[in-house]
Amino acid sequence: MKILIVEDDRVLSLMLSRMVQRLGHELVNSVTMGEEAIVTVKKNEVDLILMDIMLEGKIDGIDAMKKIRENNDVPVIYVTGNSDKTTIERAKETAFVAYLVKPIVFDQLKKSIDKIT
Repeated sequence: MKILIVEDDRVLSLMLSRMVQRLGHELVNSVTMGEEAIVTVKKNEVDLILMDIMLEGKIDGIDAMKKIRENNDVPVIYVTGNSDKTTIERAKETAFVAYLVKPIVFDQLKKSIDKIT
């Protein structure tokens, strides 16, 4: 499976990258902004997005997914520190596979990815 990581915390991005590779999946790219995620999905074959919600740049992860959804139904797993009801309700508009609240543990990520494969 080809996975895109969208995470502005470099340490967490590296940790997610290692988890993805340990699970035997291919890392397409790791970007820090929603705008970069939109471009990456347009230019590459992506089977899954691991998306943070609070990102660098002008748009958050949910708005980036809404834009991606205009042309692509790629599955998304949110990996975020935001667990408030309003944010979760906004995220539901993008039909996410899972909503994981940081800190992320390997088994939690594996179970979420296994829902897709």
